[in-house]
Amino acid sequence: MFGIVLSIHLVVAFLLIVLVLLQHGKGADAGANFGGGGSSQSVFGSRGSATFLSRMTAILATVFFITSLALAYIASQQAKGYQSVTKQPAQSEQVKENNDEPVVPN
Repeated sequence: MFGIVLSIHLVVAFLLIVLVLLQHGKGADAGANFGGGGSSQSVFGSRGSATFLSRMTAILATVFFITSLALAYIASQQAKGYQSVTKQPAQSEQVKENNDEPVVPN
């Protein structure tokens, strides 16, 4: 389950980056608005209806957020099964009673 959600998360992240880089910036037509051409929009004016790219960006951002929350939840559930090393009882070794052998350091 974790691998499936992680792979979806990575694909959505890549697509989100591509969509953001493809979009036209709000102030990109500043030169055209100040005498460089006849643009119908002003720099700080109305934007109009949302384009396909902006809607897809919003959808992918929502999916990215949901998969982030799902990954955090799955990881927290998996972490509950692990125990700390300090909480485990120490295991003592059995000492041989026959100490005729010389002690060799490792």
